[in-house]
Amino acid sequence: MVKIRLRRMGAKKAPFYRIVVADSRYSRDGRFIEEIGYYNPAAEPTVFKVDAEKVQKWMATGAQPTDTVRALLKKANVIG
Repeated sequence: MVKIRLRRMGAKKAPFYRIVVADSRYSRDGRFIEEIGYYNPAAEPTVFKVDAEKVQKWMATGAQPTDTVRALLKKANVIG
């Protein structure tokens, strides 16, 4: 199954995340299909940037966002 999920980046104790489309069998920080945005919870204010067009395209083809990504997308009004 294809998932839209967070990929952890950054230094120890200072993470930021990239929103990627990946096969669910791959590891969290492993191979991915496409990068569609990023999320930085450490910045003040929190930074969340995503390509809404790509999110809609991937969800139309069957990709499922994880619970965390779904909450972030709803907060950004990308999905209903």
